Amino acid sequence: MSDFTALLKARRSANKFIPGVEILDKELDEIFNLVKFAPSAFNLQHTHYVVVKDPSLKQSVYEAAYKQYKVQSASAVIVVLGDLHAYRDAGKINEGLLNLGVYSKQEYDQEVESVVSFYDNRGAAFMHEEAIRNASLSSMLFMLAAKDAGWDTCPMIGFDAEALRKALSVPGRYVPALLIAIGREDTSRQRPRGYRRPVGEFVTYNRFQ
Repeated sequence: MSDFTALLKARRSANKFIPGVEILDKELDEIFNLVKFAPSAFNLQHTHYVVVKDPSLKQSVYEAAYKQYKVQSASAVIVVLGDLHAYRDAGKINEGLLNLGVYSKQEYDQEVESVVSFYDNRGAAFMHEEAIRNASLSSMLFMLAAKDAGWDTCPMIGFDAEALRKALSVPGRYVPALLIAIGREDTSRQRPRGYRRPVGEFVTYNRFQ
């Protein structure tokens, strides 16, 4: 079994954390320095993370998350946001390739124009889908990187998005995609892993019959 296979099988959603365990900003930064390599459409890097450790703000997130205990016991709660306007940064994102000579000025201008028009032409609903889609890709890498660093996580979709926005002053360009609680799992009463469907039940090759 490869190290990655072992890591993949070891990661599971923690429903209960050991209270009072501190996670340092430095430790989180090490995880985020790996997460930045997550794939994203046009390399736009749509995802923004808000790390909530402050007790009063954590209490507000707890309220917005319908008082789920794991929010209180976790070392931190990560609010994962998708950027609806990420495409507007296409110029800045591609500037490095222009400066390195990978793109000519004409190629750079064409790339930026292509990305901006791609999103503009598809409208607000598509931008929302893209924000959630790309934030979700990044989130999965965050959870794997966290597990590799010895931390347990739990993705959460049960929250009041507007209450969360208000509590954390989230700008309008961002849409909350999910929460990730992170800490050390309390395994004293850990439940067995839930049923996983066999491959034949969730994979179709070529087309449905």
